[in-house]
Amino acid sequence: QLQLVESGGGLVQPGGSLRLSCRASGFTLDSYTIGWFRQAPGKEREGVTCISNSGGIINYADSVKGRFTISRDKAENTVYLQMNSLKPEDTAVYYCAASKRIILFRACLFPRNYDDWGQGTQVTVSS
Repeated sequence: QLQLVESGGGLVQPGGSLRLSCRASGFTLDSYTIGWFRQAPGKEREGVTCISNSGGIINYADSVKGRFTISRDKAENTVYLQMNSLKPEDTAVYYCAASKRIILFRACLFPRNYDDWGQGTQVTVSS
């Protein structure tokens, strides 16, 4: 059974950092495009970043470019999201998702292109 589990969320002050983890079980992450998404109260789910199955193609939303970094650890079958210089507007539930589809260019930032989702982890940026 394919399962994604996020962890690492929490409360952090503005300017702080967090590292989120997305661990897969029941499948190998290497074969999938992986995306990180977030959803704030009253807002639609939005793409944050995504990494291709090869790891060679990475895209970021403009709002997080230069602050967030996505990476894979094959041995741990885990994808990470390093978040630096956090802002209050980054507050949201963060989800990781996996897709077997061929996703071109920045379309990997669109939630509709993903079939399997984790349960989410809350990130709150507040002083």
